[in-house]
Amino acid sequence: MSALVVPAGVDVRDLEAIAVDIATSAGRLVVDDRPRDLGVAATKSSVTDIVTVMDQRSQDHLLARLDTLRPMDAVMGEEKGGRAGTSGITWVVDPIDGTVNYLYDLPAYAVSVAAVVGDPSVPGAWQPIAGAVVNPVSGETFRAALRRGALRRSGAGVDRRLEVGRTASTLADTLVATGFSYAASTRAEQAGLLVELLPEVRDIRRIGSAALDLCRLAAGEVDAYYERGLNPWDLAAGWLVVTEAGCLVGGPGGLGSAPTAGLTWAAQPAIAQEFAARVTTLARRHHGS
Repeated sequence: MSALVVPAGVDVRDLEAIAVDIATSAGRLVVDDRPRDLGVAATKSSVTDIVTVMDQRSQDHLLARLDTLRPMDAVMGEEKGGRAGTSGITWVVDPIDGTVNYLYDLPAYAVSVAAVVGDPSVPGAWQPIAGAVVNPVSGETFRAALRRGALRRSGAGVDRRLEVGRTASTLADTLVATGFSYAASTRAEQAGLLVELLPEVRDIRRIGSAALDLCRLAAGEVDAYYERGLNPWDLAAGWLVVTEAGCLVGGPGGLGSAPTAGLTWAAQPAIAQEFAARVTTLARRHHGS
């Protein structure tokens, strides 16, 4: 995937600060205003692909903040709303990544905000240049700017630079994170892939938020990650955090390819080649990716 150009006069650090600010404020909204009787407001691709009233409220909040702070930029979000822009920057936002966890009050969901260049609706034609993933329950913030590195701020307010440290050395000692589609037919295919992969790796973790999965990889809490069916808002900020931490991210074409809805994988560098080769082979077998 060829590198895209950051528009002239744009400071990626400024965009990173905006991403942190608005993701944090949206995170406070979804926690503080969470209704006691929260339920499913609507479904999308299937009965398990849910939306709560707070998903839309969080996105409305993010769009309102961006209207004020970056009125010339485009916005793409998971829920209703969005706009075209003229600046060459698009904000890709997920108002609650991990909505099922949020519905059940499990503390593993996040607000994900990223500024990207290119066209995020076209696989391989875009890349993130600044972003933040905020878990409003734990208080953790993951942030990154293109070629400026990635940071993790704990709930206690302590910053730590994210860099690849201890790594798995083979597929057999790789701890892998993954997620599953909302569509039953796709889940069945994913189960077939998982059945083959599980005996070959250390273990599997399923958190329920793609953004947090990618950030956990950046933090060294898992060694690799893969998932099928991701949208740009699911991965934009996490993609930047994990690459700025020194990990590799790709798609169904293996090393050097762009992540797509067909397959997104990420791994620490020591096992990236082996992991990418195995996961892409299994994806082709089970999904035709």
